[in-house]
Amino acid sequence: MTDQATGLASLPQKNVLVTVEEGVAWVKFNRPEKRNAFNPGIVYEMVQVLDVLEMEDSVGCVVITGAGEAFSAGQDLKEYFREPDAGHPVLRERLHKANSGWQWRRMMYFPKPTIAMVNGWCFGGAFQILLGCDLAIADEDATFGLSEINWGIIPAGIVTKSVAMALSQRKALYYIMTGETFDGRTAEDIGLVNFAVPKEQLVARTTALAKKLMEKNPNVLRACKTAYHYTREMSWDMAAEYLAAKSDQTKYRDPEDGSTKGMKQFLDEKSYRPGLGAYRRD
Repeated sequence: MTDQATGLASLPQKNVLVTVEEGVAWVKFNRPEKRNAFNPGIVYEMVQVLDVLEMEDSVGCVVITGAGEAFSAGQDLKEYFREPDAGHPVLRERLHKANSGWQWRRMMYFPKPTIAMVNGWCFGGAFQILLGCDLAIADEDATFGLSEINWGIIPAGIVTKSVAMALSQRKALYYIMTGETFDGRTAEDIGLVNFAVPKEQLVARTTALAKKLMEKNPNVLRACKTAYHYTREMSWDMAAEYLAAKSDQTKYRDPEDGSTKGMKQFLDEKSYRPGLGAYRRD
């Protein structure tokens, strides 16, 4: 048994199910009876899942979705808030730290491409996962909502920040302040997801996108997403300096020497034309 196989075999496969098919890791929240609301079980298992998938050489892309009829209804109000608040303060802080850790920074900077496949309900805290993933595809009839206002609370965690980064001010404030729900078609129109497709096409469209991402040079793909997240909060001058350094770092660390191959195929061999696909990686 390889180290990678041992890693996958170590996963609990209880609150989070993981299968790997042709390089794509399908990660599924598994509390369908609770519309996959995040409880401590999901939190701690997701930390373990991401640790394993990061080191799993057979995985080139990660898809996150939900079992049953929901992506996720957000945080489990009872198990995540009421019960921990009545317990030991150190355990409460530990849970909150683990939750914010995987839902935000870990997802945004995960070294492999990630896709959120929204197959149903997507509410509140689930927006952190949705927007933490690099790309997103939704069932056009999926239901989205920032319903916290109706519970007398605000979209906390990092939800409001995520929504503010992804949507225009008018759209973000409208859904935050009204708690109104919207479907997958609207989610595409306002830029919350890349595509909304009929439910029967959801898996096929997501698989096709995952395969397209896996055609790319993984080292460069990782550098592209990292550079994006850092530069969007920098000034123009700082971004220019950072990107110059990041470009040099990417070339230096690339085991495929992709820039040399791409330039040779384009300039010397005349065998590659940008816009028609990735350069030949063999």
